[in-house]
Amino acid sequence: MPTQFGSPIYQGHQSSFDSSAVAILRAAGALIFGKTTTTEFTATNSGPNTTNPHDPNHTPGGSSCGSAAAVADMQVPLSLGAQTGGSIIRPASFTGVFAMKPTHNAISTEGQKTFSPTFDTFGFFARSVADLQLLADVFALRDDDPLQELPLEQVSVALIKTPMWGSAGPGTAMAMKEAARVLTSCGASVEEVSFPPEVADVENLKRIHKVIIVGEAEASFLREYRVDKTNLAPEICGMVENSSNYTKQERVQASDTHANMRRIINNLAEKYSVVLTPSAIDEAPLGLGDMGSAAFNTLWTASAL
Repeated sequence: MPTQFGSPIYQGHQSSFDSSAVAILRAAGALIFGKTTTTEFTATNSGPNTTNPHDPNHTPGGSSCGSAAAVADMQVPLSLGAQTGGSIIRPASFTGVFAMKPTHNAISTEGQKTFSPTFDTFGFFARSVADLQLLADVFALRDDDPLQELPLEQVSVALIKTPMWGSAGPGTAMAMKEAARVLTSCGASVEEVSFPPEVADVENLKRIHKVIIVGEAEASFLREYRVDKTNLAPEICGMVENSSNYTKQERVQASDTHANMRRIINNLAEKYSVVLTPSAIDEAPLGLGDMGSAAFNTLWTASAL
């Protein structure tokens, strides 16, 4: 059965109890059960010793690790998280639960510690699509056109491996191949689609994302840095100190380029009913020191899709 409000929900550590999202959930009748762990300010690639419920020797992914693990471990039916790079989609993939990273700015981030305003997106974890729909309704997530039920024969699927496909491991490659096979066998039209040349340069994509995220983090974490930088991870201190030496001109150019790239990708996606794309480079890594790569996530996070 789909979850009914009155059941407990975990919220991610990076959100305060009086955040806009929590207030909306309380007003809808949800019981906020507690806070889960995350990496430091959702910015580092390692953090709390939260394990993967399916195998404690593997990471549950970051940075919303506790939120994903709590749902996968049957502690709660729903939980909240935030994504700057891949902090919702990747942990969901690693722990085998459903997740929704809504359109950027579809849910207010008021009350949540900012990392990168251009990318920060509020979302949730659940054990069923019906439960995700429950939360989508509470947060009034609607498209311009009403939802339609289409027979699979009328569904067009864009299989987009993205320019990062060279990073894909055997698990991801097999999952994509099998998904395409199942959809095709059920009557859907599946077409492998490449990104246009303007957005197909892997190194350029990585650099643009990094320039924007690091540049915005410099301002976001300045308060914590001034108050007590000795308690901050070296990665965060490096962002505030601009150890990458990015100039203001580079940041402006990166933002302009990203805005143009977003339009190109959105125009491409609008031609299809569904986009099928990797959520992680492979299965959850062994150990807790590496929470996985967001290579397949970041380019979608600030999209208007």
